[in-house]
Amino acid sequence: MTNLIELDSLEILVIIDNELDPISASPNPSIEQTGGFGEIAQRAPLPPGDRAIAELRMDNICCSAHGLSVMITGIRGSERHTLLFDTGPEESAFERNARRLRAELAQVEVVHLSHWHRDHSGGMIQALRMIHAAKVAAGRERDRVVVDLHPARPDFRGMTTSLGPVSLEADPSFDEIEATGAKVVKCDEVHTVLEDMFLVSGEIPRLTDYEQGVKRGLRYDTKTGQWSEDMRIADERFVMCKLKDKGLVMFTGCSHAGVVNASREAVRLGDNSPLYAVFGGYHLADADADLIANTVSDLQKLKPSSLIAGHCTGWRAKFEIEKTMPGKLVPSFVGSKFVL
Repeated sequence: MTNLIELDSLEILVIIDNELDPISASPNPSIEQTGGFGEIAQRAPLPPGDRAIAELRMDNICCSAHGLSVMITGIRGSERHTLLFDTGPEESAFERNARRLRAELAQVEVVHLSHWHRDHSGGMIQALRMIHAAKVAAGRERDRVVVDLHPARPDFRGMTTSLGPVSLEADPSFDEIEATGAKVVKCDEVHTVLEDMFLVSGEIPRLTDYEQGVKRGLRYDTKTGQWSEDMRIADERFVMCKLKDKGLVMFTGCSHAGVVNASREAVRLGDNSPLYAVFGGYHLADADADLIANTVSDLQKLKPSSLIAGHCTGWRAKFEIEKTMPGKLVPSFVGSKFVL
C-alpha cells in the first residue's frame, strides 16, 4: 500500500495485557521499554524535605487481565496521531489501568477493534466515555472519536465443550457504541486511517496448513436459536504501520487466523518491506508443541527484529521464541511503554 506513510517513531502504551512484570528489563536493546518501579514511583512525588523524593504506591501499579488494549501513537515530525487498539475484557479493568497510567485519552482519535471477542471489546463503552470526558476537559469536545469495526458482529460467540456450548458475553452493540457519541465506521476491506499513518487489514488469508483457527469455536444466531461452527473468526483484522529505516510493525489482537498468516499478509500489504516487529497475541497458549515449533520457525524466516508477544501467546511459545531467536523476544507486560 503506497498510501502508508513512513513514521519517525512509534509509542505503544499497554493498558491491558495478561501479564504484569514491573521488575524485569527488556531482553531486546533495540526496543526502549519503560513502566518499571522507577517510573511508577515518579507518579507519586513527595514534597521537598519529606522522607524520600517519591513513593512507590501500590495503587499506581496496573493489574493484569485476560485481554488486550494498547494505545498506539504514530509520530512524523511534529505530527502525532493516536489509535486505541482494543479495549480489554471489562470496563473496570480499562478504567483502573488507564487512570493509574495517567493515559492521555484525549489524544485518542480512532478506536480499532481487532475482532468481536469480549476480552477485546468488553471495556469499549467505558473507554469511549473516558475518551469523551478527557476531550471535554481539554476543550476538544468537538473531536468525535471514530470506532473502526467489522460489520459482521456476532450475536454471541462461544465454544463447544463435553457438556455443551459455553457462551461468551455479548460484545457491545453498534447502538450502544454510538450512544456514547462516538462515530461508528463499519469496514471489512483494507483501508488506512489517521492520514495514512496506520493501515487496517481486511480478512486475513489462510495460507499455512497448520494455523486452523479457534479450536471448538462457535457462533450463536438469535434468529435461528442455533449455534454454528466458527473456527475462522473471519472478522479478525490487524493494524500495521511503517517505521522509517526499520520496516513494518504489525499489531495483532489474537492471531486466530495465525500469526504467520497475519505477518505474511502485512508484508504483502506493505509492498514486501521488511517486517520489523509483531506486537500482540499469537494465540499459542493452548497449542501443541508442533504448532508452536512450526509457527516460530516460519516467523524466523520473516527475519523480524523483535517479537513483542503478549495476551494469548502463552509462556511455552515465548520460551520457544527466545530459544530459537535469542534476543528477539520482548514480552508485553501491562503498564509498559515501548518506543520504536
